[in-house]
Amino acid sequence: MSNAITKTEVFNVVKNNILDILPKVQPDMVTIEKSLSDLGANSVDRMEVVTLSMEDLGVKIPLLSFAGVTNIEGLVDVLFNNAQ
Repeated sequence: MSNAITKTEVFNVVKNNILDILPKVQPDMVTIEKSLSDLGANSVDRMEVVTLSMEDLGVKIPLLSFAGVTNIEGLVDVLFNNAQ
């Protein structure tokens, strides 16, 4: 990945991790405005999505940075802003 990663690329990383961790979720169910809870993720699933996405993007972000996140868009925003 180049240094200039886009929000779309970050969303795709998050989406791929959601689909890996939540096998019952269909790709078209993962939209930017949904929350991980909407997709059936429990707290462990949500943490896995966050940590795997950080690994894939090569960023280290304090987990407290995600405390106010309520949907996938918020997650993407935190990851995107820290991947710059």
